Amino acid sequence: QVQLVESGGGLVQAGGPLRLSCAVSGSISSINTMRWYRQGPGSEREVVATIGYGGITDYADSVKGRVTISEDNDKNTVYVQMNSLKPGDADVYYCNIEKVDSNGLKSSDWGQGTQVTVSS
Repeated sequence: QVQLVESGGGLVQAGGPLRLSCAVSGSISSINTMRWYRQGPGSEREVVATIGYGGITDYADSVKGRVTISEDNDKNTVYVQMNSLKPGDADVYYCNIEKVDSNGLKSSDWGQGTQVTVSS
């Protein structure tokens, strides 16, 4: 039972920065992979940024150089800093945790999503 709560979405001007937060609570293993996804109407949900074991990160080609994912274990929070926002970045952004149990079974939990709108 893991709860993910996103915050920080809203309306921003093109070219501006935005920081999204994902607060994590509940029972989780010591090693988990966290991801930020985004999804627009009629589109598949796509991964934007990933942070895994040892703080290793990965980013979608469309956001490389403009997005940074990080985590604060003391606060149980994962962040994504987005800079130089473009109209194409306007989507609902979701936080996701990938879990692996002692038997190697994988599962994931999702946050409720937070809307990002970019004005020209």
